[in-house]
Amino acid sequence: MSQIILILIVANVLVSYKGFNDLVFFDRYKFQVQKILGGEKLRMLTSGFLHVDWMHLGFNMYALYLFGKVVVVNFGIPYFLLIYVGSLVAGSLYSLYQHKNEFYYSAVGASGAVSGIIFSSIMLYPDMELIMLPIPIPLPGYIFGIGYLLYSIYGMKNQVGNVGHSAHLGGAIGGYVLTLLLKPSVIGNNTLMIGIIGVIIVGLFLFGDKLKK
Repeated sequence: MSQIILILIVANVLVSYKGFNDLVFFDRYKFQVQKILGGEKLRMLTSGFLHVDWMHLGFNMYALYLFGKVVVVNFGIPYFLLIYVGSLVAGSLYSLYQHKNEFYYSAVGASGAVSGIIFSSIMLYPDMELIMLPIPIPLPGYIFGIGYLLYSIYGMKNQVGNVGHSAHLGGAIGGYVLTLLLKPSVIGNNTLMIGIIGVIIVGLFLFGDKLKK
């Protein structure tokens, strides 16, 4: 395991564990629209290291472990961190945009950052095989990526489950854009897939405000 991935996992575990046992700490650093609009912008970053429970934490860290090494090997540690943190912030920004009128909306989790890492790895290796439970059938990475975006859009529109779909979506967009900027050659890996995702992202920027009920 890359040292930087191990450091991020340890940081997430330590901060999340503190939050599990200290409600004041948890409330002080979670993503909350009213507090962020009131000037507490740091919450947009710190919330990405808090989780609601061990399962939430474990799922995100396992995904980071699986996909993070692909991004580290291809970009190196500085750019990996740029994609990770940039995707985390992109997820928070998109969540803030989508929920700006819901002052008590709150969320936690590394999902935005991890979504960006997942999308970066898919763009690097679009033909990698992934299994999207509960369907035990391997899918090409580009099918997984497009399906992930469409499901997140559906989840936002219909408020499916207690999940921050907007953070997932914003993080995925962050990973997509940063990977293109840092390594434009990925377009040649699967031009059609990159184009389809790009069209979806442009559509979100143009019509994203229509996704909410």
